[in-house]
Amino acid sequence: MRLARPVFVLAGGAVAGTLDILYAWTFWRLKAGVPLQRILQSVAAGLIGTRSFNGDTGTAALGLALHFFIATTMSIVYFLGASRWRSLARHPIRSGAIYGVGLYYVMHYVVVPLSAAAPGSTDPLWIVLSVAVHVCFIGIPIAIAARYAHRSP
Repeated sequence: MRLARPVFVLAGGAVAGTLDILYAWTFWRLKAGVPLQRILQSVAAGLIGTRSFNGDTGTAALGLALHFFIATTMSIVYFLGASRWRSLARHPIRSGAIYGVGLYYVMHYVVVPLSAAAPGSTDPLWIVLSVAVHVCFIGIPIAIAARYAHRSP
């Protein structure tokens, strides 16, 4: 059944996106009382700049859509890489952890600087936890999903 492969790849993006946004919201809610809408608007700021914070639920919805688009793209890229380099699918924990670190650096040093968003937080706790989240909650789930996708008939 060929349908299983895309389902696993999309599930990898959905799981990674959900865990990542829950982490960001929980961290900033506990640290500074930031509501979820503002977190999502900060994602939309990557596309439309600071005016995303003048919007309401519309810009938050845009941020949510962009967030899951990015997470799904990360999952698709890993799956395609694992199609070429089978060891990525055979060793999802190690490969996913390395992918997660790479994703953090690409997002932090390439994507965000090229976007319309302001630079990210320099809070040391945020940075350390964000790298850990990219490893455990983004890279590894995506790699496990890719492993299942490659095992499906």
